[in-house]
Amino acid sequence: MITRADFEAIAAWIPQGSRVLDLGCGDGSLLAYLKETRKVEGYGIENDGASIVRCIQTGVNVIQMNIESGMKEIADQSFDIVILSQTLQAMKRTERVVADMLRVGREAVVTFPNFGYWRHRMQIAIGGRMPVSNDLPYQWFDTPNVHLCTIADFEAFCRDRRYRLLGRMVFNHDREQTHLPNLLGTLALYRLTRNA
Repeated sequence: MITRADFEAIAAWIPQGSRVLDLGCGDGSLLAYLKETRKVEGYGIENDGASIVRCIQTGVNVIQMNIESGMKEIADQSFDIVILSQTLQAMKRTERVVADMLRVGREAVVTFPNFGYWRHRMQIAIGGRMPVSNDLPYQWFDTPNVHLCTIADFEAFCRDRRYRLLGRMVFNHDREQTHLPNLLGTLALYRLTRNA
């Protein structure tokens, strides 16, 4: 069984038996984990052919779709939870994707690498170069990441759109980080919904 700390944290936010949609689900490992631990009824959305094949091989329900083209085919409030795990930074239409998440689901879970992590800041400040780390493993010219953000950026994004934050967890690798999260955290996890 996969026991990544972020998978466990996401699972803790999801009630047993929920209907879950995992956007950019990759090989389906998160959804498989949630099916095993939370007995969710879930679907993944993925655009990469090889990842879709892996989902099918492991029994994960997957739909081939480009998230950024919109999820018009999915009815409002079809899911309890919509997840975007470590994919936010690769989205070109971030605002539309998050709005769609909260249209098709009652709640959203969003996770992303924190660009405000002190080592990333130091690489820019001292070396004058874009950070490369385990959390951001690409060079600037070949990265799939188009919108890197910090914890403070994401919270301002939610506040400006009047999204209500229901939960936040920040990790430094696999350990929860509660002190100075925007400076010391490598990965941020948020649970949010629309204001009533």
